[in-house]
Amino acid sequence: MPNNVPLPTYRNTVRAEWVDYNGHLRDAFYMLIFSFATDELIDQIGLPDAVRRARGRSIYTLEAHINYLHEIKEGAQVSVEMRLLAHDAKRLHLYLEMFADGGAEPVAASEQMLLHVDTSGPRSVAFDDDVSGHVHALATAHAALPPPTYARSVIGLPAKVRG
Repeated sequence: MPNNVPLPTYRNTVRAEWVDYNGHLRDAFYMLIFSFATDELIDQIGLPDAVRRARGRSIYTLEAHINYLHEIKEGAQVSVEMRLLAHDAKRLHLYLEMFADGGAEPVAASEQMLLHVDTSGPRSVAFDDDVSGHVHALATAHAALPPPTYARSVIGLPAKVRG
């Protein structure tokens, strides 16, 4: 990966209350960590809480997919690297990879579609010019990255082979 491409990163620790009966992070809490990561990205594109409140704007998640690649346990130090795959006037298509304890291979990956909304409706609206500028700059930088490994996957069983 090019070293000069900014990858927004979020960090957290797997808490005891997030762990299941197998001693692994519960599936729902992978999404919680990815959700916290998207909050960080939203701040970085110019929509921190104070701006969202002042403008009556927010971000809603329209769709999310998760690939569970490796189990992680209580106390694991996780980081989530985020990249913008695509965007338009109102939406962000994100790809996120979660890493544990400084490992080089992801333990989970998520792909998400987010929507910018006017909360008085609520209704979808175009990003304000300043936010759109941040989004465009991030997208331009991330366009130099190789294709993400776990993005654009489809869930389904293979068609039956007739004999």
